[in-house]
Amino acid sequence: MKKSNNIKKILGKLGPLLALVVLTIILTIASSNFLTINNVMNILRQTAVNGLIASGMLVVLITAGIDLSVGANAVLCACVMGMLLDKLGIANPVILLGSCIIAGVGIGFVNGLLLTKLHLPHPFVSTLGMKNVLCGLALFIVSTKTISSFPNAITWLGSANIFKSGGFSGIPIAFLAMLLLFGCFHLLLNYTALGRAIYCVGGNPEATRLSGINTDNVLIFVYSLSGFVCAIAGIVIVGRSGVANPSSAISPYDTDAIAACIIGGASFMGGKGTIWGTLIGALIISVIRNGLTLLNAASDVQYMVIGFVIIAAVFIDVTRNRMEAKARRLAGK
Repeated sequence: MKKSNNIKKILGKLGPLLALVVLTIILTIASSNFLTINNVMNILRQTAVNGLIASGMLVVLITAGIDLSVGANAVLCACVMGMLLDKLGIANPVILLGSCIIAGVGIGFVNGLLLTKLHLPHPFVSTLGMKNVLCGLALFIVSTKTISSFPNAITWLGSANIFKSGGFSGIPIAFLAMLLLFGCFHLLLNYTALGRAIYCVGGNPEATRLSGINTDNVLIFVYSLSGFVCAIAGIVIVGRSGVANPSSAISPYDTDAIAACIIGGASFMGGKGTIWGTLIGALIISVIRNGLTLLNAASDVQYMVIGFVIIAAVFIDVTRNRMEAKARRLAGK
């Protein structure tokens, strides 16, 4: 029985990676342009934004929470830089980047306060409301305009590549920066007391509180951390597109991030999830979107496919939790 459980755990961890491999094989057969070096680099470039946002979503999900404002937060952070550049004529990269990060962390901090101090029943409500507030605010602060002409120091993170040569487009800096951030998240979640507290809050909040851990402070921290990575994602978005576009606040950044986390092994029930599993989940989402584009799938088809993927991810999460609960009941007999 113990050996069987260990095999199930191993398969559970390798499942997302195997799914990515199978998906890659299918799309390679379907499109001769898929497994080219430049297209692979394009997939990594696309993964950077979703991966960054998903890393913040992961720590929130581990606490059994959710943050539906992440996409709007990232876009608002980009628009804050656009407002300073367009309306105030501020082109100093330090000021622009600093204001972007302060805005992202501030919004995350407010989300944490709404959950812990107003004692709302679930962050779904407060972060959904915050998403709509941020969408409107993004349009308001730039007067519904798309802002361009950002300094090179601002666009560098999202646009720069290294090791370019000949026809090779190079490795995107944004993806490497995302990997560096993921490494920091891995250390935080696995080798610090704060990381253990984050898992404990999601696994058993009452026991965590009774053990002397201030759960409110942990929750405020994780939502603020989510806001921080949203700000970094906003900088990458500006670098990729060259503009701050307030209308993109309605893009499905939040659902893609949730799907990446759940596919990677996180749970809506809290207490579980790894940063490297989230990376695999983000790559799967990017591979699907990229493959559908190469196959000339219409945008409505792409939305439906991603929707089915999200539903499947949630179904897998529910099934996984039921199986684990059944295994615990059987073990207790």
